[in-house]
Amino acid sequence: MGRIVVHDSLTLDGVMQAPGSPDEDRRGDFTRGGWAQPYFDDVIARIANDGMAKGGAMLFGRRTYEQFASFWPKQPDDDPFAAVLNGRQKYVASRTLEEPLPWANSTLLRGEATGSVARLKGEVEDDLVILGSGELTRSLMAQGLIDRYTLLIHPVILGSGRRLFAADGAFTALQLISTATSTTGVLIATYEPADRATVGTEGSASEPQASPSAT
Repeated sequence: MGRIVVHDSLTLDGVMQAPGSPDEDRRGDFTRGGWAQPYFDDVIARIANDGMAKGGAMLFGRRTYEQFASFWPKQPDDDPFAAVLNGRQKYVASRTLEEPLPWANSTLLRGEATGSVARLKGEVEDDLVILGSGELTRSLMAQGLIDRYTLLIHPVILGSGRRLFAADGAFTALQLISTATSTTGVLIATYEPADRATVGTEGSASEPQASPSAT
């Protein structure tokens, strides 16, 4: 069985919408796209390259897939990100797309997303890496299908925009696996699901400690 790994850029207030460019995603009249670009550095590039070098396939929702498919095939072959993304197997969870898909090495997952992704997870051995695809990520979280989160938390607050973790989302307890910091102040934090039964139990880190008595 494979793992499902989320790799996403976020602001400090949890926004994931349009990190790459102003016109990437203007839903909801969003005007602050491209907020992640000033923070990109060699540390972020290295971590992205390390993640891609591990192999495995990509997993997309429709919107992110269409954005990537309109851009990456047009990039030069010597671009290391383009070479990996264009050559890697890609799966797309969508009820509206039809085959053949426009991007090479793409396979459509038909039907209800969580069911089709759960079946795929049981069939593969390597990681399935989700880039962007917030709606897909939230639906998989609700079913406990995400195995790892690598979150690039940028030191910026937007105040508006679509968030990765919705206010009415599923409860998910996580444990921190590793951290790194870019030269531009981006915190790269990797989490995996924690044992929910230990959250808030006596002696756990999540339980507030009683303050000393004043008497």
